[in-house]
Amino acid sequence: MPKLDDLVKNGTPLGIAIGLGAAIAATVIVPALPAIVRASRPTARAAIKSGLVLLEKGREVMAEANEEFDDMLAEVKAELKQERKARTAHVDDTEVVIKSNSDEA
Repeated sequence: MPKLDDLVKNGTPLGIAIGLGAAIAATVIVPALPAIVRASRPTARAAIKSGLVLLEKGREVMAEANEEFDDMLAEVKAELKQERKARTAHVDDTEVVIKSNSDEA
């Protein structure tokens, strides 16, 4: 004959208790579900509405950030182009000085 300690240690009574509790809760909750759904509808609509507003604001912020990034990128590209032109002009000036020095000799 099993002892009480053996039953408690193997978890069978706990499983039975959870099963009975779930069955009782289901008989109480299932008939009340339509009322719960009707009562929670305005809250769910408000949550969805808030989510959409946040989504729109997030899109606006990301669009502005993207525009700022594009502006900075264009500025950096223009600076690089100017630096390349200046470097090329400096190299051309150096070649002219070298050529004119070699012409004099």
